[in-house]
Amino acid sequence: MTQIFDFQDPRLDLYARYSENDLHRIYEPDRGLFLVESPRVILRALAAGYEPVSCLMDIADLTPDRCSPERLAESEELIGRLGEGTQIYTAEKEVLRQMPGYQLTRGAFCLMRRPYYPPVEQVCKDAKRIAVLEKVGNPTNIGAIFRSAAALGMDAVLLTPGCSDPLYRRAARVSMGTVFQIPWTWIGRRPADWPEKGMPLLHSLGFRTVAMALRENTLGIEDKRLAEEEKLAVILGTEGDGLADETIADADYTVCIPMARGVDSLNVAAASAVAFWNLRCRENGL
Repeated sequence: MTQIFDFQDPRLDLYARYSENDLHRIYEPDRGLFLVESPRVILRALAAGYEPVSCLMDIADLTPDRCSPERLAESEELIGRLGEGTQIYTAEKEVLRQMPGYQLTRGAFCLMRRPYYPPVEQVCKDAKRIAVLEKVGNPTNIGAIFRSAAALGMDAVLLTPGCSDPLYRRAARVSMGTVFQIPWTWIGRRPADWPEKGMPLLHSLGFRTVAMALRENTLGIEDKRLAEEEKLAVILGTEGDGLADETIADADYTVCIPMARGVDSLNVAAASAVAFWNLRCRENGL
C-alpha cells in the first residue's frame, strides 16, 4: 500500500490523465484497461472475475477514527478481495478531489483488465430472453438498460456496432455494477455486421426477434404471443432515430408501447424496462 501526496504524481496518470479510449487501447493488440468507480461497483466486478491491476483509495476510509464503521468494513472487504498482487494507492481527499468523477462517487477507483469478449453463441447458449441494443450511444442509457435487464430477468445483452461501451465509467456506475453480472458481448464490431449478419445469426440460434418501434400495424407489448415464444430477442434502437428500417423489416414482430397524452415515445432506457417487465409478467401469468 503506497500513499500518494501529489496529484501530478505519474502513478496517477492512468487514473486522471488518460481518456477511456486511451485506456482501452493502451496495450494494443493485447487487451486494454478500464476504470471502475466506487467500492460497491468494484466488488461486483471482482465477484464476476474481472482482473484488478491497481486501486486508488481515500486514506480516510482506511482509518478507524476518520470514517464510519460501515465505510471501514467496506474498504477492508475491498482490500481483501483485491488480492496480494494488486497495487493499492492511497491519498488524502485534497488529492482525490482533483480526480475526474470523485465528487460523484467519493470512493475508490480500480483499474482492471478488459475481458476477452465471448462469441454470441456462447453468451446465448442457454438464454431464453435477450436484449439487443442497436447503436445506443449514450452510456447513461446503456447502464440503465443493463440494470433493468439484470433486475427484470433478461438472460443476456448483445450490442451492435455503434453502441457505447458498457465498461465505460458512466455506464458501469449507472448500472450499479450489473454490467459485470449479466452476460453480454458484441454482435459484430463493423457496421456491415448488423443487421445483415446479426439478424440471421439470431434466427439461426432459434430466437424470434422483436423490433421495438413506433410503427403502424404493430403488436401491443402485452400481446400473449410474445410470452409464448420459447426464445425471444428484444431489439431496442438508438435514442434519436430508433431502429433501422432494415432491422424492422427483418424482425419477426414489430411491437409498440402505447402512449397517452400525445407523448410520442419513451426514452430507450425507460422503454426497455417496460418491455422487460411486461415479458416477465406475461410469462408468469400476471
